[in-house]
Amino acid sequence: MIGKETISYKNTATIIVIGMLLLAIPTGLWGYGYYVLLRWVVTGTALFILWTAYEFKKTTWLWIMGIIALLFNPIAPIYLDKDTWVVIDFIVAVIFLISIFKLREK
Repeated sequence: MIGKETISYKNTATIIVIGMLLLAIPTGLWGYGYYVLLRWVVTGTALFILWTAYEFKKTTWLWIMGIIALLFNPIAPIYLDKDTWVVIDFIVAVIFLISIFKLREK
């Protein structure tokens, strides 16, 4: 079972990812390395939340985080234009924010 400490780690990682995603929105501000790092951090956090969703038996969140992990996967990256990534980054940041409130101990 998941304890309060694990939830705290999940929330901290999620807040960091939200910040990184929002910082990625102004295009041209960062170099290529930032976006590679972003892929690794988003994928890792999505997998951590996926595991949390599995423990809480939240099937919908399992699928959502699985799709996010595949979309940001740094091993076999999906290449899209910058305008598309801006929209995706914002939507994913909102999804991560919602996950803080939906995946927690009762």
